[in-house]
Amino acid sequence: MTDDDAFRREIRDWLAAELTDEVRGTGGVGRENQAFGQRLAFTRRLAAAGWSTLAWPVAHGGRGASLSQQVIFHEEYARAGAPSRVDHIGTTMVGPTLIDLGTPEQQRRFLPALAAVEELWCQGYSEPGAGSDLAGVTTRARLDGDRWVLTGQKVWTSLAHVADWCFVLARTAPAPAGGPRSAGLSYLLVPMRQPGITVRPIRQLTGDSEFNEVFFDDAVTEAGLVVGEPGQGWRVAMATLAYERGAATVGQQIGFQRDLDDLVAVARSTGATADPVLRERLTRAWLDLTVLRTHTLRVLREPPPAASSVIKLLWTRWRQGLGELAMDVLAHGDADPAAVQRWQTYFLFSRADTIYGGSNEIQRGIVAERVLGLPRQARG
Repeated sequence: MTDDDAFRREIRDWLAAELTDEVRGTGGVGRENQAFGQRLAFTRRLAAAGWSTLAWPVAHGGRGASLSQQVIFHEEYARAGAPSRVDHIGTTMVGPTLIDLGTPEQQRRFLPALAAVEELWCQGYSEPGAGSDLAGVTTRARLDGDRWVLTGQKVWTSLAHVADWCFVLARTAPAPAGGPRSAGLSYLLVPMRQPGITVRPIRQLTGDSEFNEVFFDDAVTEAGLVVGEPGQGWRVAMATLAYERGAATVGQQIGFQRDLDDLVAVARSTGATADPVLRERLTRAWLDLTVLRTHTLRVLREPPPAASSVIKLLWTRWRQGLGELAMDVLAHGDADPAAVQRWQTYFLFSRADTIYGGSNEIQRGIVAERVLGLPRQARG
């Protein structure tokens, strides 16, 4: 038995012992508020067993797992139907950022709580006038003695209503004339539970509210809670996004396979498989997902230019296509009411897939510039 085989058995055995029907299959895209308390408790058990910080270096409380072991973990976690984790932003994005770019003081203060899932985080990037065009953020922070004072607004902030902290991209100095607009931005760690912050939920097409508007009205944070040098936050912000798009995408695709399998079962129950067009579309969905998974595994070890943009384009188009296919399958007969509700929610939320996380228009621009060598698009 190889080390990877032993590792796979270890995570399978742990999930078999710890995973209960109470949390199995809960949460996920469009359902982040579902069974939140139970999922938080499960995530903390996961953390106590050392699984949450699998990829962190041992020196910082992680297991120092190899890339292949990280892939195995996400595969087995998804196959078991384990719940969507509530610590993704903290352990996958904030933790690695602080390990690589934070000060020793920041690491001592935040990493233990991140590893134990004692503090939850949200991401303060997008604004009403600066979403995919992130360099256009207008939230401002000024240094006032021993603290930063923030004024501005963020939007589409996932789970801000339950977060203890937010990493905020804010302008702390004007961009130089003729220079990059990203200059003068800083990456600040801001406590959410203070009088200067207002969180307002955004009601979605699905009827849920997992995104929020966040208003900063003279909100404050300590002067030492800037990651990297003041005015150099763009580099830190881009590093955080790179950590987000790692081995976890493999687990995401296992979840896609389970979605497809479930839709095939619905198609059989409604008689939709008698329609040759729908049979072909279901087959095409399987083929496209196989291509996506093969491509993802190929580029994980040595990512070519714009690899994450290509993967984002592929999976968002696939998921939107599956939602549209589900609506056509449901039109063929009387499906179980629970299945109807699930697939309607899936379809409605999938419309946002090509917008959040960097819109597909922006991703195509990245591919055009970095892969095809086309001229940079003029921006106002």
